[in-house]
Amino acid sequence: MAQKEFRLPDVGEGLTEADIVAWHVKPGDTVRINQVIVDIETAKAVVELPSPYAGTVSALLVDVGQTVDVGTPIIAVDVPSADGAEPEPAKPAQQPGGQADAASQEPGPPETGSQDTDTKEAKDAPQENVRQPVLVGYGVKPGSTRRRARKQPPTRPGSYPATPSAPPSAPPPAPPGGGPGPAFPAGIKLPPGIPAPPAVPAQGQPAPGRARALAKPPVRRLARDLGVDLGALSGSGPEGSVTRDDVERAASASRNRSAAEDQVPGGQVPEGQVPDGRAHGAAGSTSATAEAEERIPVRGVRKHTAAAMVTSAFTAPHVTEFLQVDVTETMAAVRRARDLPEFAGVRVSPLLFVAKALLVAARRHPMINSSWDEAAQEIVVKRPVNLGLAVAAERGLLVPNVKGADTLPLADLARAIDELATTARSGKATPADMAGGTITITNVGVFGVDAGTPILMPGEAAILAFGQVRDMPWVVAGELAVRKVTTLSLSFDHRIVDGELGSAVLRDVGSMLEDPLRMLTWS
Repeated sequence: MAQKEFRLPDVGEGLTEADIVAWHVKPGDTVRINQVIVDIETAKAVVELPSPYAGTVSALLVDVGQTVDVGTPIIAVDVPSADGAEPEPAKPAQQPGGQADAASQEPGPPETGSQDTDTKEAKDAPQENVRQPVLVGYGVKPGSTRRRARKQPPTRPGSYPATPSAPPSAPPPAPPGGGPGPAFPAGIKLPPGIPAPPAVPAQGQPAPGRARALAKPPVRRLARDLGVDLGALSGSGPEGSVTRDDVERAASASRNRSAAEDQVPGGQVPEGQVPDGRAHGAAGSTSATAEAEERIPVRGVRKHTAAAMVTSAFTAPHVTEFLQVDVTETMAAVRRARDLPEFAGVRVSPLLFVAKALLVAARRHPMINSSWDEAAQEIVVKRPVNLGLAVAAERGLLVPNVKGADTLPLADLARAIDELATTARSGKATPADMAGGTITITNVGVFGVDAGTPILMPGEAAILAFGQVRDMPWVVAGELAVRKVTTLSLSFDHRIVDGELGSAVLRDVGSMLEDPLRMLTWS
């Protein structure tokens, strides 16, 4: 038997990390090729991963709920040796006469500035550590990331010469006043009248004798925000790197220690003071705050949605227009459609007619179905309309889209909307379902809301909000009547869509909902 490790793949959208949602196997289970072994949550959806190996699960390398970088081993499988034989490590190069290379037997002192150092290291390194290209979807095989040895920087005019002389037998005398010693190589004599600079570490550098902790820039920023010392942590990530979970655990432990220190044994508290000298109530406030709040890590779909909304809100200049519409005739058409055999087994709702009206308006005004290319400084008009539907799912807001929705008959559009919404709510929407949208509808009416100012999906020029349908007084043929009324809200990118175009699209959608026959006339 030979052990194989399955690394977290990139599922095809250029993602860099994912959360482990659920394992379908445990150590000791037998798995076959393409058997689903784990559910992961990417920045866009929950994805099922199949096993690339057939054999016996020997270990689950990550826990449920853990955030894992692409390329990190997540499961180990024992496979038959005939299928899983590992190549032998590369042997040391042989000198003429059968003797091994002297550098592989007896390492000597490094040669400063030698141009052969990296070549020799690469030659002596095991073949398995060399970075290799891999198939799309299976990450990158980890390899040597050692940097080329830095050469001694050239001496700048006016600076102290950096000579490679050996340190003296006795340390240089400390400056008067017991301050730190010189911050330049020992043995260097200063010109008369020039004071020795203090040995203060550069900003952001570890103190002398202390190694710099391995951590990604986002983790370092989180540690800085939470006041956590990375150097004091023992990393649980690859090669001992400090992860986000390590920092959060350290911050939580620090808060717990602070709360414990605020409590006095036996409940004896000096009059008017708590142990750290603060006024009464400060210790209780810290404990009460910890109990009164819940912290939820922002991961997966919610994290991606938050980043996308911030990007959209602060990139595209939003404009929102509103229109109240009498949809009495549309509601009657919905009731009649439910009785037609073409819609058997399909949920027919007013959203179907709103979607169809928007698709017809997009065909009449193609510029509304476009995007802004910042790099090329061009407006890209999209020919097919991929209609996005905002769905409130348990894991956050999902916006899958119906591909080529403008080409579908009404019955087929109803089925596509129904199936896509059901899939998204169950958490089974794939990244492909949510990629490539061109225009979006959000149905805020299902929450009892009349209207809103929706934020554009990144890369789209417009989004339509459909409010609740209510009985309202309405003037019909000069007389007051009770009608079914809704409010439409259209947000658009003002770089692409001006007021005239946005108003024309909104007016057309409203006209078709007032009289559904116009959908047939304008289609």
